[in-house]
Amino acid sequence: MMDQGEEGDEEEAWLQLRPVEPLPSQCCGSGCSPCVFDIYQRDLARWEAARASKDRSLLSREETQSCPSKLSPETFLAFLISAVDRLTEDTYLVRFALPGNSQLGLRPGQHLILRGTVDDLEIQRAYTPISPANAEGYFEVLIKCYQTGLMSRYVKSWKAGDTAFWRGPFGGFFYKPNQYGELLMLAAGTGLAPMVPILQSITDNAEDETFITLVGCFKTFEGIYLKTFLQEQARFWNVRTFFVLSQENSLEQLPWSYRDRTRFGRLDRDLLEELVGSCRRKPFALVCGSAEFTKDMAGYLLHAGLAEDSYFLF
Repeated sequence: MMDQGEEGDEEEAWLQLRPVEPLPSQCCGSGCSPCVFDIYQRDLARWEAARASKDRSLLSREETQSCPSKLSPETFLAFLISAVDRLTEDTYLVRFALPGNSQLGLRPGQHLILRGTVDDLEIQRAYTPISPANAEGYFEVLIKCYQTGLMSRYVKSWKAGDTAFWRGPFGGFFYKPNQYGELLMLAAGTGLAPMVPILQSITDNAEDETFITLVGCFKTFEGIYLKTFLQEQARFWNVRTFFVLSQENSLEQLPWSYRDRTRFGRLDRDLLEELVGSCRRKPFALVCGSAEFTKDMAGYLLHAGLAEDSYFLF
């Protein structure tokens, strides 16, 4: 029988094992399942059960392994940064190494959660790899940095040879070949990211005859991401690309190949209705961008005649 001192020491030992509740900054806000708070509640329930039965072995668990790289939705895994390329003034393309010729194991359009620490504050944000789903030995992520962003400060410090921590995959859109007659992709800025692997999975598959209309919204022509890739994709018989530039006003300043598929201003209700009407088959729309952009596009799509089950908002 333990005396009061031993009971106090035992209680203190259990309290030290109690899971720590996440800070709001540790939630990326993307609706991931499991969220960091889901994991906390699960671990807290495990701790309470172990404490009640005084059995610490109940706290141990095996890590989930969901793909060759051992990526897990619940556990952060370290990945080596092999290259950091600055695409524009505020956007970076970062390549991460995978062991041997392993694949990341994501479906096209799924995203990961990045964990960073700035000023002793842990933060988490969601990013979508743009590398092909079947890429071997690496994956690439497009990241836009903001002047006052905490994660941006962390990303700007990266260099080749550093390590970053990711968990996943997450995402509720699962593309199947020939599932839709036409995909209407509406992307603003780095919202282009989930469209890239979906687009490439279609053009890499000779048996997938899905039409694609991709509309990229950017501030300037120079600010368009992945121009070479998009130009190559537009050569496929089933792919069309359009651009909407909010801070340009002269077609003469653009290369000839862009002039007949570029509009100025913003992607408004009338232009979207025109794009929907020009689709060669009944479209299913994919939307990714800022919260404001996504909300606007959802309303415009409904006005253009698409039902709520005819579009997906990343």
